[in-house]
Amino acid sequence: MANITLTITEDLKSELQKHKEVNWSEVMRKAMKEHLRKLHIAEAIASKSKLTQKDVDELDKLIKKGIAKAHDLQ
Repeated sequence: MANITLTITEDLKSELQKHKEVNWSEVMRKAMKEHLRKLHIAEAIASKSKLTQKDVDELDKLIKKGIAKAHDLQ
């Protein structure tokens, strides 16, 4: 099995150390697997899309504008 190194804040490290009963490596493995599963689904959907990059950029602008308006950020 391969190893990875994560950089975390001191606050997070302190919180993790309060729960020595938790196998944090297993928690991270499961979280990464779940994230990859979601990425694979998104990639499968995107591969069937007929949108152009221009379409995606326009949708991106509209969504961000709508979010900003909804949260009075404009």
